[in-house]
Amino acid sequence: MASFQQWIAGARPRTLPNAVAPVIAGTGAAAWLHAAVWWKALLALAVALAFIVGVNFANDYSDGIRGTDDERAGPVRLVGSRLATPRSVLAVALVSLSVGAAAGLALALTSAPWMIAVGAACVAGAWLYTGGSKPYGYAGFGELAVFVFFGLVGVLGTQYTQALRVDWVGVVLAVTTGALSSAVLVANNLRDIPTDSQSGKLTLAVRLGDARTRTLYQSLLALAAVLTLVLMLATPWCAVGLVATPLALRAARPVRSGRTGPELIPVLRDTGLTMLVWSIAVATALALAA
Repeated sequence: MASFQQWIAGARPRTLPNAVAPVIAGTGAAAWLHAAVWWKALLALAVALAFIVGVNFANDYSDGIRGTDDERAGPVRLVGSRLATPRSVLAVALVSLSVGAAAGLALALTSAPWMIAVGAACVAGAWLYTGGSKPYGYAGFGELAVFVFFGLVGVLGTQYTQALRVDWVGVVLAVTTGALSSAVLVANNLRDIPTDSQSGKLTLAVRLGDARTRTLYQSLLALAAVLTLVLMLATPWCAVGLVATPLALRAARPVRSGRTGPELIPVLRDTGLTMLVWSIAVATALALAA
């Protein structure tokens, strides 16, 4: 039976910045429009956190029953390591997704009811990532989904529910967040190329190969830096987002140096921290300059 610490590890804490950063960035974008609403920001945060925990446990369940996690270079998985039954992991995933759906419903009803459809798409995307008969995560579309859901939808949805409109600043923030969030998954899949290839999981990293995946990761970080400079057109104070550069360089170092397997695990942490620090810095700059 899995311990409490192992269940916490199963939630994949290193991925939580992927949920928190879009809400911070989106709230900063709303503040730029003089329309930040703190309780809606908290609801959006509840949605994002519940969904990412739900998709992580759903991924653990689906990969575990398929046998994909039987041999891993990364952190332990509950089902694949036989630490928890598939049914119990599935139950936690469904509870998490349900909590996110309830918070999302409340947010949509108090902002724009048509966003219920967006929430439904998010739930479907969370499950079909590795679930169903043809999971898109096994076909190389995981990074695209992360870019859409944790970049465009996460940031622009947060901005819209508060300001009831989006602007170019929100779009740039969304693309930047999406790029950094996708970089986290690229790093994860770079580490897992050997085991994913053996199990038939054709991630984008498997399709691109080791060298081109490393180039893609570094390109996503560079794109985020360039877009931070673009945000200076709104206010020069957005340059403070570059405070995350040392973290980004630390994250990229193992990728540039050709590290493999468990040696790439810190890249996920450092990329997530880069995204989190960047979002806090830029959102603060936008809020103070508005």
